[in-house]
Amino acid sequence: MKVLIATVKPFAPAAVEGIKKELEGAGHQVVLLEKYGSEAELLSAVSDADAMIVRSDKVTKDVLNAAKNLKIVVRAGAGYDSIDTAYAKEKGVVVENTPGQNSNAVAELVFGLLVYAVRNFYNGKAGTELKGKRLGILAFGNVGRNVARIAKGFGMEVSAFDEFVPADKIEAQGVHAAKSRDDLFETNDIVSLHIPATAETRQSINYDVVNKLPKNGILINTARKEVIDEPGLLKLLAERTDLKYITDIKPDADADFQKFEGRYFSTPKKMGAQTAEANINAGIAAARQINAFFKDGDTKFQVNK
Repeated sequence: MKVLIATVKPFAPAAVEGIKKELEGAGHQVVLLEKYGSEAELLSAVSDADAMIVRSDKVTKDVLNAAKNLKIVVRAGAGYDSIDTAYAKEKGVVVENTPGQNSNAVAELVFGLLVYAVRNFYNGKAGTELKGKRLGILAFGNVGRNVARIAKGFGMEVSAFDEFVPADKIEAQGVHAAKSRDDLFETNDIVSLHIPATAETRQSINYDVVNKLPKNGILINTARKEVIDEPGLLKLLAERTDLKYITDIKPDADADFQKFEGRYFSTPKKMGAQTAEANINAGIAAARQINAFFKDGDTKFQVNK
């Protein structure tokens, strides 16, 4: 089988080597397409591929239509909103992700950003400490659980809410289970977002929700840009000069957010999974899932059933 690795943002060389070792060891042919500049390049490369590994690359209807032999696409990472999963299902193409492989990297980034924020972006003025602060985690999946683990090391009081995770499961991790999303915002100094971008969550973090944060509250988003109602958040930041917004996903209205100097920070590019370890883990997991699919028909991580 021909497996295409299509990555605008390439894997680390060690990851590519590991992916090739897994796939070629199972008898597959590997084709590498890195830093491509247009969809046309991708359409050409995928035309005879049986399988595909991507990162944040967009797998659109046009890509799926061009891929006549495609049977499986694996997103090396957790989020898969860049893939048209519904159309892939129509075409009989399995879409998988690699949950958990990037979770520690994202969780560590949360605290790198938080320390930077509470120390006033290292501007020389006295800041505050995380110890004793109340941290709310919205969604308690792989990343959320890792955030909770690290927060305890900082001596923080940790709460979480996830409508798909029962309260007793959250409490079993030594984390307080908030009654609702609103309760989470009302009772925590900092709220960290780890929700996916779905029809239900897009722009759900809006003016009214964020306004429930107590005085000097911090919203941190290492999830998805689409979950933020940007006009609403901009309006709130203008009204409440005590709030901070920290993210590794540059908003569409970045120039407008930049006006809130000392209360807003965004990394130039999405950084959650940008570690050597996460890069390698996610890539090799994707390769192994493709091997399992072709060998045994394994679709354990399918997201478009």
